[in-house]
Amino acid sequence: MDQVAALELRSVDLQSSRNNKEHHTQEMGLKRLIVRRGQLFTLQLHFNRPFQFQTDHITFVAETGPAPMELLGTRAIFSLTQARQGNVWSASDFTIDSDSLFVSLFTPANAVIGSYTLKIEISQGQGHSSTHPLGTFILLFNPWSAEDDVHLPSEALLREYILTDYGFVYKGQKRLITARPWNYGQFEEDIIDICFEILNKSLYFLKNPSKDCSQRNDVVYVCRVVSAMINSNDDRGVLQGNWGEDYSMGVSPLEWNGSVAILRQWSARGGQPVMYGQCWVFAAVMCTVMRCLGVPTRVVSNFRSAHNADGNLTIDTYYNRNAEMLPNQKQDKIWNFHVWNECWMIRKDLPPGYNGWQVLDPTPQQTSSGSPEERSVFMKASQKMLGPGRASSPFLDLLGSGDFQDQPAQLQLHLARMPEWGRDLLLKLHARRVADRAHPRAPIRLEVRFCAQALLHKGGAREPLWRQTVHLNLDFGQEIEWPLLLPFNNYGNKLTDEKLIRVSGIAKVKETGRSMLVLKDISLEPPHLSIKASERAEVGKALGVHITLTNNLTVALSNCVMVLEGSGLIDGQISNELGTLLPGHTIQIQLDLYPIKAGPRQLQVLISSNEVKEIKGYQDIFVAAAGAS
Repeated sequence: MDQVAALELRSVDLQSSRNNKEHHTQEMGLKRLIVRRGQLFTLQLHFNRPFQFQTDHITFVAETGPAPMELLGTRAIFSLTQARQGNVWSASDFTIDSDSLFVSLFTPANAVIGSYTLKIEISQGQGHSSTHPLGTFILLFNPWSAEDDVHLPSEALLREYILTDYGFVYKGQKRLITARPWNYGQFEEDIIDICFEILNKSLYFLKNPSKDCSQRNDVVYVCRVVSAMINSNDDRGVLQGNWGEDYSMGVSPLEWNGSVAILRQWSARGGQPVMYGQCWVFAAVMCTVMRCLGVPTRVVSNFRSAHNADGNLTIDTYYNRNAEMLPNQKQDKIWNFHVWNECWMIRKDLPPGYNGWQVLDPTPQQTSSGSPEERSVFMKASQKMLGPGRASSPFLDLLGSGDFQDQPAQLQLHLARMPEWGRDLLLKLHARRVADRAHPRAPIRLEVRFCAQALLHKGGAREPLWRQTVHLNLDFGQEIEWPLLLPFNNYGNKLTDEKLIRVSGIAKVKETGRSMLVLKDISLEPPHLSIKASERAEVGKALGVHITLTNNLTVALSNCVMVLEGSGLIDGQISNELGTLLPGHTIQIQLDLYPIKAGPRQLQVLISSNEVKEIKGYQDIFVAAAGAS
């Protein structure tokens, strides 16, 4: 009998395009293989002759990390078989077509995520064996797999929390919430590499690289590492926080349009923290990283967010007789809003009932106390005790100041018109006489002292910028509305970039000497930005965009700079210096974009100036595939 020639590998096709589409990773590109664990993917191996299953033996070796070991789960060795065998690394379901072998590889749903090298060893009986590299692939979490700890059984939620690469971050204050567009950009081709670079620069990896990589099969572990690495408090994390007012060494947190520019800058500069971030920037960047790695993630905003540092579950704020909010020497503060993340996962490390959305906060705060497990159980338990929508954590949902009992009048402050930066603010004090024990139905006299202060994001305030005193006489049952005017000249150059004002009033009852407090927090709206795009958008074809900004204010906007961003529409950013926009004048920008990817996209536009840092707008655009009719 003639001796059969030794089997030799001539070429390999990782079938990246087909596999990536089946694994929902095609948006990351089709040139390299990016797959999700717990799901088959197919390779084509081309040999010098037809493969013979009875005599040709093929063994696959997949490795990840700096020192791959089977014991650590970072090295897998598995032979070609005719059928798949459970939730383990396997090569099976093969077909032979002339000199080509098509084989399906399966990665277990609890495999370590990361960048893998793949090779095969070919042998015939006890004779010669040879090893051939097949290439590399990236393995991610798989929320489509019922066996994966991040499984999310809803296509609608998967589209929202994995596949959507743009969204909104909610800011402002509880009675005037503003939605700001954000470009998550998790599918930009280099972002997946930067995500693993973040893991590889963590303190855990630097201390013990092999152990760290071996724990990357655990979504809980990965989330904690990423949460620590988004800020740079005790490592070479992505963002440096800044809650002051001097951003001259970097970029104001208000001037970021998305995560991509931040992550790319961090990587390009060798892991030097990017300046600067605040809570919504930290949370938005973490959302990008976790969605990229395959973990369903969302950004959550909480308004009047109380930070309790001493554990007594109370926050004390002090005002003097002139209604001025006084500095607080304690760490306790009520933030205007706070933003964190929630990631979807099964918690095998906790008792039953704790699966689902898990709170993760990448904003650097005080040092945590207690184990992560204790904090997670505490969060769940406090939600049950306080009721839906409330949680007890270092950032506490403010339970609301209780109504003052037995007061002779009800006082409320209202805005009489939309508060716009650059215009005088018009408020109304609504006062109503009600029965009380001291003077059930007698008339009362009120002296109301008002004070306005620039409000800081972390809850403090600047020196008073406006004062006014009002005297009211109220008969029983009587209601009065008193107008209050806060001129632009009083606040124009005294606010922070976030344009927040607190108006406080202390009403003293002349008959009893008792006092009442009335408050109104005001978030000033920036000028409106108009964006219009051509009716039809197609990959590779010019898309006309028209941007208009009219300065309806009484002051000029100087050093205006426009930045455009939008994954799938623009590669990176487009930046233009626009100069000074005088009062009553209009800037009009006409430009053509050439969309890169098909599907729903969002164009984000930011115009910043010395006077107003955050004039933002967006336009949703559906891009047709190239050549689509």
